[in-house]
Amino acid sequence: MGGSGYFCGAMLTLKKSLGQHFLTDESVSRRIVGFLTQKPLKKLLEIGPGGGALTKFLLELKEIDLKCIEIDEEKVKFLHQTYPQLKNRIIHEDILNSSPPFDGSFAVTGNFPYNISTQIIFRIIEWKNVVEQMVGMFQKEVAERIAAEEGSKIYGVTSVLTQAFFKVEYLFEVSENAFRPPPKVKSAVIRMTPLAEPVHISSEKDLVLLVKTAFNQRRKTLRNAVKSLFSREILSEELFNKRAEELSVAQFAELTFRMNR
Repeated sequence: MGGSGYFCGAMLTLKKSLGQHFLTDESVSRRIVGFLTQKPLKKLLEIGPGGGALTKFLLELKEIDLKCIEIDEEKVKFLHQTYPQLKNRIIHEDILNSSPPFDGSFAVTGNFPYNISTQIIFRIIEWKNVVEQMVGMFQKEVAERIAAEEGSKIYGVTSVLTQAFFKVEYLFEVSENAFRPPPKVKSAVIRMTPLAEPVHISSEKDLVLLVKTAFNQRRKTLRNAVKSLFSREILSEELFNKRAEELSVAQFAELTFRMNR
């Protein structure tokens, strides 16, 4: 990957370090906007607008307060030149170090850079109290992992920590031919909406510790994987004969109340 590409008649450099591919199939952008607008939308953050393939359609939405966050200076200049209506709407920052861009709740969208897409998910989880929905494109295997259910080989840390706070819907897949240059992997779009009632946990810190410890040795039984976190008496229970991937999000949540204090 890398090199340069024409986009909307302008020359833009593809930066390998930022995981950039330009989305050129407009029907994909329209579908993302279609899913976004199924729910009431007032404030919207686009993460990594790049060449503006999705931004172009977001700007058509009436009475929406749109902001874009973009780390790449060349793309920021290009977006300002191509879409003058983005004046004062582009935040030239790294999403992984930025604060929520609005007061109150907002929606999130984006064709996310593949190399930081899992970190973006954890950012959205950090912002869970203000994110009212997220419709975004990920590398297919990342999207599948976020949406995976217990019992699946790909169910893991990202699945549990996301689903503890959000309902995840796997919406549609996107061919590599929708991009220039075509990436070596397929993509998929998912939607995340906050759970009406998030699972009951002792603390987020406990949940993160438990889930990461459990999946760190996912081939072992839970008894062996998390023995440092529970008393011997609790570890003797039948539940601990299972492996991490066999536990539901609710079961992980329940166990947070029984960890060593």
